[in-house]
Amino acid sequence: MGLKIELDNTQKKTRKSTGKISNVLQQEISFSGGKWNTKKKEQFFTELSVLLISGIDLRQSLELLSEENKSKKESSFFKSVYVGVVNGIPFFETLKSTSKFSNYEIETLRVGEATGNLGVVTQDLGEFCKKKNDQRRQVVSALTYPVIVILTALVVVFFMMNYVVPLFKDIFEQNNVELPGITKFILGFSEFLQDNVYAIFIGFILIIGGYFILRKYDWYRRIMAYTMLKIPLIGDFMKAIYILRFIQVMKLLANSKISITESLEMSRSLISFYPLKEAIKRINENVVKGAKLSASFREHAIFDTRIITLLKVAEETNQTEFIFEKLYEQYSKELDYKSKQFANLLNPLLTILIGAIVGIVLIAMYLPMFKLSSVIG
Repeated sequence: MGLKIELDNTQKKTRKSTGKISNVLQQEISFSGGKWNTKKKEQFFTELSVLLISGIDLRQSLELLSEENKSKKESSFFKSVYVGVVNGIPFFETLKSTSKFSNYEIETLRVGEATGNLGVVTQDLGEFCKKKNDQRRQVVSALTYPVIVILTALVVVFFMMNYVVPLFKDIFEQNNVELPGITKFILGFSEFLQDNVYAIFIGFILIIGGYFILRKYDWYRRIMAYTMLKIPLIGDFMKAIYILRFIQVMKLLANSKISITESLEMSRSLISFYPLKEAIKRINENVVKGAKLSASFREHAIFDTRIITLLKVAEETNQTEFIFEKLYEQYSKELDYKSKQFANLLNPLLTILIGAIVGIVLIAMYLPMFKLSSVIG
């Protein structure tokens, strides 16, 4: 969706009867594909905001984006939205018809359109999507090395158990060496792997397949989320990611002047981490009943005292937007720190673990060799 801002003085004038607008939109949108990922949304909102803030009206902005887009599907999307806007349908309604955007994005655009701040709102949405992509990259970066190390360890163990240990086993049997317990265990484990290698491989595939099937069920995701939260280091890292995402959504919705109860409900629909998702649900229920926001947050241990204290300040000063902005800045820095801390602590631990496994195997194999050499000597 490359963007060259070239103003065209000619503007297409498309006029259709009002009764046919919905049909036209549905026909156009059917060619535009499925949901957009966050990267594509970031590009769309950022480019649209540049045009709008530059003083170009919405219709011409959509026309320019359509002309500059090389993809037929995405060009069809822009044309369908353009047709809707030209025929008097609100911008947020046309986007809603595409099913490419979440409820909170649509609602934010609705408020921005109603208040005449569509340029600022699309800019905020572009920044939101950018930050979300950055967070995803942080997580991938933090987990890449540990995953590589774990896979390497599995390959090393498999190689040693299937090729190295059997060589020692033959030597021990030929010389009738008395074996210590640790050596018997390693030899037994090696024999088990060799006899059941296909069954182990099939079991591994079934476990992976079972995970992808079970993750579709709420009860499984809930159990996994609460379990992960209790794991040292990993639990803190995951909590930091989702707390920051929640604060980011609340900041954006607060800037759009959306009520606190609507904001909580929208943010809950975007959070997949069940400990946080269920806490937000109970907070919203309490707020609807008349409870203060800070008091509702205090009832849930997943939120630290910093959030509760600043929310109390927001209630007293009526500076909700400013407080969520500051919270977002603080927790962004905290996630950066936790990401580096996660990698700095986990990577040495995994290295030590691999070294320990290899060391145990080598000791188990060489202990009988020492006995054998002393007998021969």
